[in-house]
Amino acid sequence: MSDQLKGLTITALGVLMVVPDSLFVRLIEADALVIAFWRNMIAGVLLVVGVLVWQGTRPYRALPGTGIYGVIYAVAVGCAGIMFPLAISLTSVANVVFTLAAMPVFAAIYSRIFLGESISRRMVLTMLAVAVGLSLLAYGSGETEGAHWTGDLTALGVAALFAAGLTAARKVRSVSMVAMVPVGYIGGSLLLWPFIAPLSIPDGQWHFAIFHGVFIAGSSIGLALGPRYIPSAEVGLLILLESVLAPLLAWAVVGEDPGAYALLGGAVVIGALAVSNAVALSRRRA
Repeated sequence: MSDQLKGLTITALGVLMVVPDSLFVRLIEADALVIAFWRNMIAGVLLVVGVLVWQGTRPYRALPGTGIYGVIYAVAVGCAGIMFPLAISLTSVANVVFTLAAMPVFAAIYSRIFLGESISRRMVLTMLAVAVGLSLLAYGSGETEGAHWTGDLTALGVAALFAAGLTAARKVRSVSMVAMVPVGYIGGSLLLWPFIAPLSIPDGQWHFAIFHGVFIAGSSIGLALGPRYIPSAEVGLLILLESVLAPLLAWAVVGEDPGAYALLGGAVVIGALAVSNAVALSRRRA
């Protein structure tokens, strides 16, 4: 198997495993923070074991060398993992995943401010289009059942946090941040523990909580390994699949209608990012 096909396969599997993330939050009848606790704790423990089995303790011994950037990455991952279920509980699935699709915009802004990288004209146009799409989402939150601006803002915070983590990781490219993901997940869960009732998940729904964590762990592995073999533009295009499939899955399983404004705004956001990534990919190949 070529590196290209290997990268596409692994990344696509990682994306497909994160698609049910929001659906699990809908299916588990518990407080959003309790769901976040088990989501992060189960995924974190599985990732710790996975890293130890495949790579031993070397990745963990390398983490102190990341300094403050490693800390920023862990905090961003941990906080984003807590805020995602919270966002889902406050607004519609479509609004959350379409808002998260704007993450590359935050990453570009952070890279300009903290890494001194210029923002291309292509990215400026993409940002403007994404802003229009998010504006449509925000307007629709007052018109669509189940959608609310508080959840939209929380989702925007998740996008901003995760983009900050990715930017911090780029400052220490020589060290793999895969081992830092479970540190962030487990750390976030431990901080939540004193303020929640972890065992409040209904007896008949523990399998949902377990599968939720397993899917997040599998997605984390796929999205960490796959992009090593393919360009970032291809990764960006594949990740957009989650933004398309997650609302459709919630619509099919729990009957959550995303609403006309969410579909329109999401189409603008995803379309802008898809065109931007496709242009970047064609230029790279040229």
